[in-house]
Amino acid sequence: MNGKIALEEHFAIPQTLQDSAGFVPGDYWRILQDRLLDIHGQRLDQMDAHGIETCVLSLNAPAIQAIPQRDRAVEYARIANDVLAEEVAKRPDRFRAFAALPLQDPDAATAELRRCVEELGFVGALVNGFSQDEQHGDGHDPLYYDLPQYRAFWAEVERLDVPFYLHPRNPLPQDARIYDGHPWLLGPTWGFAQETAVHALRLMASGLFDEHPGLKIVIGHMGEGIPAMLYRIDHRNKWVEAPHTYPAQRKFVDYFSENFWITTSGNFRTQSLIGAVLEIGADRILFATDWPFENIDHAAEWFDTASISDADRRKIGRTNALSLFRLGAGE
Repeated sequence: MNGKIALEEHFAIPQTLQDSAGFVPGDYWRILQDRLLDIHGQRLDQMDAHGIETCVLSLNAPAIQAIPQRDRAVEYARIANDVLAEEVAKRPDRFRAFAALPLQDPDAATAELRRCVEELGFVGALVNGFSQDEQHGDGHDPLYYDLPQYRAFWAEVERLDVPFYLHPRNPLPQDARIYDGHPWLLGPTWGFAQETAVHALRLMASGLFDEHPGLKIVIGHMGEGIPAMLYRIDHRNKWVEAPHTYPAQRKFVDYFSENFWITTSGNFRTQSLIGAVLEIGADRILFATDWPFENIDHAAEWFDTASISDADRRKIGRTNALSLFRLGAGE
């Protein structure tokens, strides 16, 4: 399929490049860093070769979220966003941008999102999971965005009417003891999905979407396992009559179906895609590759031949993104 729009496509600036060094064995690091620092070379060649019209670019992980010093997090986010704006301006027909945000400081993150959307033309934000802030636990405690100090930030996200992409990062060492002796489970294998799914469920349970029903949240990797678990999340011990112990007023399936979109990034399996279509509908699914951590050809060749209808392929590959990110008038 030609004309695809890809939504989880990463780049790095020199200040954040080393954050990605541990995700591949040493011999592959030179290749990965070249991919991360490139935008208009091999990346564009790969897009041309595999029918991708537009990539929405975002900073690598954990990057800004792992900088506990507020001033430095704010500085690096602004640098990354300015660099990305300059690169997108060179080929606005092929690239768009997600903002990096210093959510260690909710007020600064709110101001930076406003700048990126209203002045730089970014189409939303991508944030790499929880943030670390030296003013909270000396930077050793994770800050999740269901916490009360983020409500004003979410109000601005809703006002700006742009999607927020909740991207993974690994749990902090003190929260990763379940993986002791099994480091292979961290990262894309399992740790990313578990961490992001819990964060998304915290947002739903907190009542955030009751207060701000217009919020639009995107999560990758075919929904980080949540679509397959929605019944169990809502109906645990269904025979027991007991009130739930969280503020949310509605079922999790309602919030997930109305406030969330998922992407195919790094999860190129037709059975999983069909299951997601059955659970939340093709209108809520978006194409993504996860370049440069995954291959564009693996993503595109799978998607172009997956056993779904051509109408759903066009929605997932293109028109859903046109609508959600207001990239065009729609087709």
